[in-house]
Order: sequence, then C-alpha cells, then structure tokens
Amino acid sequence: MGLLSEGWRRTFWRKRGIDKINWAAQSNAMSDKQIVEDLLQRIPEDASLRDIIRDIEFVSAVREGLAELDRGERIPLEQVERELPSWIIK
Repeated sequence: MGLLSEGWRRTFWRKRGIDKINWAAQSNAMSDKQIVEDLLQRIPEDASLRDIIRDIEFVSAVREGLAELDRGERIPLEQVERELPSWIIK
C-alpha cells in the first residue's frame, strides 16, 4: 500500500467528483469550447487522454441532466425505487 490510505483516496476522488458536478452546473453560460478549455486548465498535467475524455463526458452528462430537469423531464422517485433493483449488478 502507498503512503495514502485507500479511504483517503476514495474521499479525495469523491470530493473531486462533487467539485466537477458543481463546476459543470455553474458552467451553463459557457460555450462548449470554453468548457473544454477551462477543463483542460483544471486537470493535472499528467492526465491521460482517457482521463480527459472521461472528464469531458462526465461534464457533458451533468449538463445534459440539468437541461432535462430544466425542461421538466423528471423521473418520479417512486419509479426509481421500483426500477433500482434491476440496475444493480449482483
């Protein structure tokens, strides 16, 4: 095991995900090009192309989800609760 505990790593990446969600939510006034440019400034220098693509896809999905909510396209909680067991891989 490295210098950092596995729990710390999970907390770090969970926080990074929350930061990305907040950033994606606040980027509504930016063009897609501006979003990618800003994202490239935020990622570590040693990020792989796969990491960059994942971050772009993540931000795109968050923005798409927020746009759906703005249009009133929601799934009722009761429906999610009914369908959730089928989403879980055992």
